[in-house]
Amino acid sequence: MQMDASNGHGLQRSHDDGLAVLTLAKPPRNLLAPDVMHVLREAILEADADPDVEAIVLTGAGEMFCGGLDIERIQAGADPVEFASALVELLRIFPALGKPILAAVNGDALASGYSLVCAADLAVAVDSARLGTFEASIGIWPMIAQVPALQRLHPRHALENLLTGEPFPAGRAYEIGIVNQVVAGDELWPQVRRWAQLSVRAGKALPAGRRSFYRFRELSYDGALSASLEEFRAMFTTTEHVDSGERA
Repeated sequence: MQMDASNGHGLQRSHDDGLAVLTLAKPPRNLLAPDVMHVLREAILEADADPDVEAIVLTGAGEMFCGGLDIERIQAGADPVEFASALVELLRIFPALGKPILAAVNGDALASGYSLVCAADLAVAVDSARLGTFEASIGIWPMIAQVPALQRLHPRHALENLLTGEPFPAGRAYEIGIVNQVVAGDELWPQVRRWAQLSVRAGKALPAGRRSFYRFRELSYDGALSASLEEFRAMFTTTEHVDSGERA
């Protein structure tokens, strides 16, 4: 594994056999602040553009994935809208990526940390992890953190957490589709690597295919069928051009 030093904003980057591993590195809770979210956003985009990277993995340092926004900084006088805007801009890039992005949930993923897991394509969690928002339990609403969950889950399952503020145990998170697998702690990275290898099977078709998936989810059934036909034509036109160039 090639390890890059932390850049001072609470993010550590490493490269491991085609994986770009981005680690939130402000233990014990790995909280999100505007500077951290900006650096994470740029690191994801850089990894997506790097030809040596096949897939991207988000994880946390220590025993927690991410505990959400750094509320203590907001209580100390930081602008809450700046925090919210940075979170929106971070989450906004996920559907447009050309490479798979996975969450290696090494511990609790709460509030905005939960939104990162829901925004990822695939997720593997340790069996001790809790995942979800907690805001309702303290009298507020997870206005932004709820959005990826609304996209990923059945509304009744999303509301099970949003209304109560009770995070899901890992087993329940698996049952309702928040994570793809729950494992013992020592199996987390072997299974993350396995899922990463499986996720890139589409090869050259992957970038357009992944983006089309998220685009089609926002369209009507008829609109998605029309768009899929255009993407199908483009896919084979591109293939024909490549083949012609190779024969030449």
